[in-house]
Amino acid sequence: MPQKFAYSLARFAADRLYAMDGKQIGRLRSNYARVRPELSQDELELLVREGMRSYLRYWCDTFRLPSWSSNKIIGEVITENAHFLTDPIDEGKGCVVSLPHAGNWDHAGAYFCAMGYKVVTVAEHLEPEKLFRKFLAYRQAVGMEVLDASARSLGTLSQRLRAGGLIALVADRDLSKSGVNVDFLGFPSRMPVGPAILAIQTGAPLITAFVSYEKTGIRIVFQKPIEVPSEGSQAEKVSAMIQESANRFGAHIAKKTADWHMLQRIWIDGDFVERA
Repeated sequence: MPQKFAYSLARFAADRLYAMDGKQIGRLRSNYARVRPELSQDELELLVREGMRSYLRYWCDTFRLPSWSSNKIIGEVITENAHFLTDPIDEGKGCVVSLPHAGNWDHAGAYFCAMGYKVVTVAEHLEPEKLFRKFLAYRQAVGMEVLDASARSLGTLSQRLRAGGLIALVADRDLSKSGVNVDFLGFPSRMPVGPAILAIQTGAPLITAFVSYEKTGIRIVFQKPIEVPSEGSQAEKVSAMIQESANRFGAHIAKKTADWHMLQRIWIDGDFVERA
């Protein structure tokens, strides 16, 4: 369908979902309330509505992205400090980039594929199986190699890194139940250890990125590599590196909250905020 109509429809759907105030809206509200405690109730509700509009924009992008030309994919991306990602890959070292569920991370992956980089990621195994296969096909269609997160993918990721690849991992929510405890915006949470383990084991740098929406397209902000601590056990080193990732995620999310699409429980002690 025409682009303008498609995004208008997505915006309408977002407002309808917000008005229905289902469980996921309540969870988004609770998450945003912790990120932005200074907001009044009315300000919080406006933020939740904008968050749903951003989230439905992501889904509209998702359905349309495979049909986008390389020129469109590249032309609608603004990057900051991209050399933190590209330099180690160009030098053959590979790079691990960790990022939260914000903006359109698929567009970011497609951008680097279009620029000639080999992007490898993992995907949560969804049910039903047919839906999971469609997600795999979608990301593969834009050039990414996608591994099943439920399989033993760490070894394959290590191989890709040693071959100079780009490993992109969305890592603000632990799905494996083997993550580490972190302080995330002042509250206890758990985040996956994979990004840090890969960096320690392969010597590839671990950097962080944050993707947010612009009026047209996206902006990707990269930050410098997270240093591997010189002392401590591997578990202690991993914990310190993931905590630094959490600190960076939180700082960006506090500024671009509506583009953080977290409709699930993220904090261990997470409460649930009802609409006033």
